Amino acid sequence: MRTTLEAASFLIPVLIPYTLARQVNITVDASKISGDLPPVARFFGADEPNYATYPDGRVLLDHLGNLGPHQTYFRTHNLLTTCDPLNETSPHRLKWGCTNAYTEDADGQPIYNFTIIDEIFDAYLENGVKPYVQTGFMPKALSTHPDPYSFDFDGGSQANNIFTGWTNPPNSWQKWGELIHQWTKHSVERYGEAEVESWYWEVWNEPNIAYWNGTQEQYFALYDFAVDGVLRALPSATVGGPEVAGGASGDWLGLFLDHALNGQNNATGGKGAPLDFISFHAKGAPTFVNATDSVPGHLQMNVAAELQNVNDAFSVIQSFDALNHLPVFISEDDPDSCAACVSANVDYRNGLIYPSYTAAAFTREIDLATNYSVNLTGALTWAFEFDDHPFFDDFRVLATNQIDKPILNIFRMFGKMQNKRLEAQSTGQYDLDSIVSGSVRGDSDVGVLASISEQGDAMTLLVWNYHDDALPKPDAQISFNISNAFPGSQVVNLTHYRIDESHSNAYSAWLALGSPQNPTPKQLADLKAAGMLEMLHPPTETQLEDGMANFQFDLPVHAVSLLVVEQ
Repeated sequence: MRTTLEAASFLIPVLIPYTLARQVNITVDASKISGDLPPVARFFGADEPNYATYPDGRVLLDHLGNLGPHQTYFRTHNLLTTCDPLNETSPHRLKWGCTNAYTEDADGQPIYNFTIIDEIFDAYLENGVKPYVQTGFMPKALSTHPDPYSFDFDGGSQANNIFTGWTNPPNSWQKWGELIHQWTKHSVERYGEAEVESWYWEVWNEPNIAYWNGTQEQYFALYDFAVDGVLRALPSATVGGPEVAGGASGDWLGLFLDHALNGQNNATGGKGAPLDFISFHAKGAPTFVNATDSVPGHLQMNVAAELQNVNDAFSVIQSFDALNHLPVFISEDDPDSCAACVSANVDYRNGLIYPSYTAAAFTREIDLATNYSVNLTGALTWAFEFDDHPFFDDFRVLATNQIDKPILNIFRMFGKMQNKRLEAQSTGQYDLDSIVSGSVRGDSDVGVLASISEQGDAMTLLVWNYHDDALPKPDAQISFNISNAFPGSQVVNLTHYRIDESHSNAYSAWLALGSPQNPTPKQLADLKAAGMLEMLHPPTETQLEDGMANFQFDLPVHAVSLLVVEQ
C-alpha cells in the first residue's frame, strides 16, 4: 500500500509532449535470493596522476572514499613517467603526468626517487582510497627510443602524436625489473606490508595498441620482469594484467593467459607467470545520427559495443579452466574511449545519459559474469577531474571545480546496494541477449537491480529509464510490487533517491543560473549542494500487507531511482 504522501506525489497526471507515458510493472520477491551482488562500482582511474594531490582532486578523492561500505580503488597512468625539464613545475596536462621515479647518473647508475608517487598515494589513502597500481610508463632513461618524450595534447583529437618515447620497451629488462622491485620495497617500508598486500599491482596499459610500442612477446617480458620485481619485495602481493583494449582483442587476451599458464618466464626461466587477477578494457561507441550539412543530428550512444567487449573477454576467460576463478576487472569501462578528448559526440558527459547508461551497462556486465561463471570483481570508470578548467567543459570527469556531476550520484546509489541479489522482473527491461546484440534502439530500457541485506532487514531497488538516443522519450509510469518482504513487519521505511532534471543534478542547476563561469559564493555553494544525491521526497512509512507493498512513481527518460526499504 502507498502512503497518502506517495499518492499525492505520484498520481498527479504528467503531460508528455511527444507521446503517452509508458506503463511498466516491476516485481521483486524478497524471498528469492539469486546469489551475491558483487560491489563492482567502486573503481576509478585517470591518465593524469598528479591531479590527485591538487585541491579539487583531494576533495573528489574524499567523495570517492565515502561512496559506501566497500573499499574504493584508483588506477592511474604515468606513475613512472619522467617529467619534462622545461615544464617540471606544471605536470598537470591532459593525458600527461610524471613523477621522476627513475633517472640515471652520468655513469648510467639508477637513481630512485619515489617522492611524487608517495604524495599521490598519500592523497589516496588519506581519503579512504587504495591504489590499483599501474607499473608504467617507461622512464626516459630506460626507453629504447626516448626522443621525443613529452607532449602537449589539446583535447581535440587522438591524432596528436602522444605515443612518444614513454611507450617503448626498456633498454634493460633487469633495470626495469629492479625499478619495480625497489618501488614495491619502498612502498612496504613506507606503508607497511599489510597495507600493500591490499593493493592490486598490474603491468602497463593497453599493450595491444599504441600505448605499447613493442611486440606481444616483449610485453610478456615486461610483465614477467615487473611481476618478479613486485614479488621479490612482497611475495604476498596481488599481481595481474594484461589490461588489453577492446575486450578479448582478438587472440591477445587468450595468448597472454596461455603465457601465464604455459609460457617460459622471461625473468625466472621457469614455466608460466604469476597471475592473481585478469583485466581488460571495454568501451562504448557514441555517434551522431541523421546528420546533414545543415542539421547536426542527435547523439546516439551504443551500450552494445561495450557489452560485446565484455562478452568476448568473458568467453575467453571462461575457456581457461585453471584461471577462470580469478578476480576479473573491467579496468576501463566507459561509454566512449577518451576521457580527455572533447568532440561533438560527448554531449552526454554532463547530464543524465551518463548515469543511466552506467546503471544499465554495469547491471548487464554482472549478468554476463553470472552467465559465464566469471568472478567479476570491478568495473572501473575512467574519469576523475581536471583542476583549473572551465565549469562543465565536456570532459569525461566526475566533478568540475568541486561540483559533482550527475554521474557521481549513480556511484553513490551503487554504494547503497546490499550484498545479496534478489530476483526481479521489469516489463520494460531488455533481455540480456537483446541489449548485447542490438543496444537500446526501440523502447527505452526500464530496468531493475534489486538487493537485500544479509540479515534481511533492508532492501535496495535500483531502477533506470535508459535509451541510446539523446532525444525526448516517454516517461515510464512505474508500478513496483514487492512480495514476501520482512516477515512479521507491518510497517517499513521508504527512502527514495532520484537522479533527474531537478534532483542530484548540478548541471541542470548550473544551466538554470545561466551557465556562469564565475559563480558567486552563494551560487557555488548551491551548485555543490545540487551535486549531492537527493531524495525525491522525504522518507515515509509504508504499510505492509502479508509481506506485500506497492510503490508507484513516474520515471522520466534517463532518470534513475533508488528505493531503500528498511524495517
